[in-house]
Amino acid sequence: MPRLFLIHWNAGEAEAMAAPLRLHGMEVTVEADDGGRAAKAIHATPPDAVIISLARLPSHGRAVAEHLLTRRTTRDVPLLFVGGTPEAAARVRQLVPNAKFIASAELPDGVVELFPA
Repeated sequence: MPRLFLIHWNAGEAEAMAAPLRLHGMEVTVEADDGGRAAKAIHATPPDAVIISLARLPSHGRAVAEHLLTRRTTRDVPLLFVGGTPEAAARVRQLVPNAKFIASAELPDGVVELFPA
C-alpha cells in the first residue's frame, strides 16, 4: 500500500482530497496547518510520495518542497503538485523540474498512475 503525505492549506478540503486516494488503498497522512510540522513528519518517515496542493497558499507549498529537496532524507521522495494557477505551477516547475503536475480534476487517477499494481 503506497504511503502518501498530502499538504493542502485547508483541513476540510485536504481530507476531501485524501478520501478518494484512501478508497484506492493508499495510506494518506494530511497536514493542513504547518509546513514545518509537515517537513518534520516527512523527514521522520519518508513516504512513497508527497502531494502538495497549489490551490491555496502556493508559496507555502513551494517553500516546503524547497526544504524537502535540500535534505538527504527526502530529496529523492517524488513530489506531485496539484492544482493552482498556471503562474503558481510555473514558479514551482522552475524549482522542481522533475516533479509531476496535475490538475485537481485528475485526482485520484494522477496519483494512482504513479503506483501501478
